[in-house]
Amino acid sequence: MQVWPGQPYPLGATYDGAGTNFSLFSEVAEQVELCLFDEHGQETRLFLAEISGFRWHCYLPGIGPGQRYGYRVYGAWDPKRGYRANPAKLLIDPYAKAIEGAVDWCEAVYPYIKDPDGPEETTDSAPHVPKSVVTSPYFEWGNDRHPGTPLHQTIIYELHVKGFSQLHPGIPAELRGTYAALGHASAIEHFHRLGVTALELQPVHQFIHDDRLVRAGLKNYWGYNSIGYFAPHNEYRSGGAVSQVQEFKQMVRNLHEAGIEVILDVVYNHTAEGNHLGPMLSFKGIDNLAYYRVESGQAGRYKDYTGTGNSLNMRHPYVLQLIMDSLRYWVQEMHVDGFRFDLAATLARELHDVDRLSAFFDIIQQDPVISQVKLIAEPWDVGEGGYQVGNFPPLWSEWNGKYRDTVRDFWRGDDQTLGEFASRLTGSSDLYKATGRRPVASINFVTCHDGFTLADLVSYNDRHNEANGEDNRDGEASNRSWNCGVEGPTPHPTVVNLRSRQMRNFLATLLLSQGVPMIGMGDEMGRTQLGNNNAYCQDNETSWIMWDHGDQDLLEFVCELTRIRNEHPVFRRRRWFQGRRILGTEGHDIGWYRPDGRLMTDNDWGAGFAKSVGVYLNGDAIPGVGPHGQSIVDDSFFLIFNAHATGIDFVLPDGVDGSHAHEESAGPGRWVREFDTYDLDTVDPRRYETGARLHVRGRSTVLLRWVE
Repeated sequence: MQVWPGQPYPLGATYDGAGTNFSLFSEVAEQVELCLFDEHGQETRLFLAEISGFRWHCYLPGIGPGQRYGYRVYGAWDPKRGYRANPAKLLIDPYAKAIEGAVDWCEAVYPYIKDPDGPEETTDSAPHVPKSVVTSPYFEWGNDRHPGTPLHQTIIYELHVKGFSQLHPGIPAELRGTYAALGHASAIEHFHRLGVTALELQPVHQFIHDDRLVRAGLKNYWGYNSIGYFAPHNEYRSGGAVSQVQEFKQMVRNLHEAGIEVILDVVYNHTAEGNHLGPMLSFKGIDNLAYYRVESGQAGRYKDYTGTGNSLNMRHPYVLQLIMDSLRYWVQEMHVDGFRFDLAATLARELHDVDRLSAFFDIIQQDPVISQVKLIAEPWDVGEGGYQVGNFPPLWSEWNGKYRDTVRDFWRGDDQTLGEFASRLTGSSDLYKATGRRPVASINFVTCHDGFTLADLVSYNDRHNEANGEDNRDGEASNRSWNCGVEGPTPHPTVVNLRSRQMRNFLATLLLSQGVPMIGMGDEMGRTQLGNNNAYCQDNETSWIMWDHGDQDLLEFVCELTRIRNEHPVFRRRRWFQGRRILGTEGHDIGWYRPDGRLMTDNDWGAGFAKSVGVYLNGDAIPGVGPHGQSIVDDSFFLIFNAHATGIDFVLPDGVDGSHAHEESAGPGRWVREFDTYDLDTVDPRRYETGARLHVRGRSTVLLRWVE
């Protein structure tokens, strides 16, 4: 075999049509072997003689797509000082574009014998670990382009690649649970019907199923256990001659043709190698001290801001390069439209404290590729000071955990939530306005993959995670949920109806709030996990959408809500409400009303017993211009929330300028009811004048539109 010197850049395995360049970073290596595997698993080892700036490299003519490979790194073994080189362990290329196989959990995959600080294990791990795979960069993208949906027009649907389609009756059986399924016409039809504009995919970077879970007959279903930041997870491939890389690209192309964006949930805060007791699969054996944060004065132990055993070392330039190269690859080569960063506060930790202006965010800010896509932070981690909602830089949007908590508290009837509920409904200006951000900084959600589904939020007070095998100790203990009087399933019609109404209340609040709404997978059809609020290991019907049992009435209601939002810019404003008369328009842009028709006062906002409020949204007072330079004018709406158990009469304001009902009406017109979550079946043909009294029943939401 010919071995040419090759180039140190780019890192990874790069096929150029005639051969493949291999390059690996390691500052601590004394020698590196490139290991090639044939179709029978036979290994050929090549010492890399070329070193440029700690990058070990070569070029192999004739080696192309499909070639399996890995690395062995020779160097110091001194775990107490953080040195963990062990050439008996085959290592995954951190830049591998595809990875084949899974971990066969046995002693060979661990770098030590019994004591993690003692002698190294010398059993060859190659037969028991995944192999990196050389891929072809070529794909026929045609006229593919990013849909470029503005954030204020975005509706996100968070989903799991397998869980969404595994039981979908309209998708061929051989495609279910795969990337191809998400690009199938039946899936796209559902997304269009639902009115969503972007899919947020739970992790698709290659991940590992933990030893403990595998031995218990479970899996790391969610996938927050990455080992390959460039490789699409191989279990979501449908099979045949098409690789997971090609299948992923085809999925993106199909979704883009349908006008749907693809956002990836990415896990750059830790890896699947765990703590000092964990396996050696890649980074740990390549350059442990470069890739991982270690304890000061105790380099044999890892800092753990993630609760998973390790944290990536964002202070090291090659780790920053790895992440930036990965992000650019997924945008430029895989054509994705944005990222949601898991436990993003970990990425902001320079030394110990969370630093809002850390190197990672500085690099993102100036990057001409990454700074142009959608960037969403999960703004917390498990370390001290890790809850950072509202503290991320201007380019970023954030999962707004305060929105989730406040809306849940409001609809379960907690005291002292009305003022904060109003703030969350209007985009959380208290969190984002001072830093120059707009309402789209808030990713609003009531449920997500982590926690109760929407149906379980209204059916359970307590978690029921016994199937996870951890004696129901895992998962969040405080869910801000309310079971409507009965824990779990019940045939009682009063409870069933109340639960359905509460789900509609949550969804109406979510989709009519300023900011960017995110719908959890299956919530539009009442998907249940039977009270499991931490189904990370349940790769079964607990976590999959049961399409044949979906609540079609609820689905129709969600479709109506997204239609209203998509058609009316007053619910998706680009700028903040001012709460005052807007120059050139009639009336205030927003008004908050008590049930008696009078404007809310400071005392009213502070009344803990108050659980109902009306909000007037002036469609003639939307700042800015449309895409063709025209002024933005919309209908005006009056939105009433009543979280009391009993009904309340609301006096309706004037629909032209939002003046309260005791003033003379500014012009002709009437209120018409768009929907009432208490009763969706009854069509209300009446038109209500300014000053009319409308009875709003207990625990319900009413939307009225002003027509002239």
